[in-house]
Amino acid sequence: MRLYGVTGWKNAGKTTLMERLVSEITGRGFSVSTVKHAHHAFDVDHPGRDSWRHREAGAREVLVASHARVALMTELRGAPEPPLEELLARLAPVDLVLIEGYKRERHPKVEAFRAVTGSPLIAREDASIRAVAADVAVALDRPVFALDDIAGIAGFILREVGL
Repeated sequence: MRLYGVTGWKNAGKTTLMERLVSEITGRGFSVSTVKHAHHAFDVDHPGRDSWRHREAGAREVLVASHARVALMTELRGAPEPPLEELLARLAPVDLVLIEGYKRERHPKVEAFRAVTGSPLIAREDASIRAVAADVAVALDRPVFALDDIAGIAGFILREVGL
């Protein structure tokens, strides 16, 4: 499975970059799936809905299916968060999986960097970051793209993974 990550500090533009990369890469004819890491509790379900009621009743997994989509929710109920490798194994085959977050994992990544966050550049200390997408000039020993150069960043990622 071909993997590439987008990482960076909070408010650096990771989600916007991911969204634009998915659009650009799928527009070039490649299939893409995404994995997003959240550092907080989140919910994709709504109180009162049937699936929410199933989870609240104690179901470990709830699968919701329709003509438009399938969603599988798993309640960890105190179990540890599954490692990225285990989560990736659950995905159907695609040309590329883009991963948002997971800073500490060793897959190749592009760092989203916005000066306004005041956060340091992660790439200076992390060799798994192969390029930076920034809103300011950055002196670095690897490629630096303008944060809005989506075609350039997508091309770089596709070359890196051999597509």
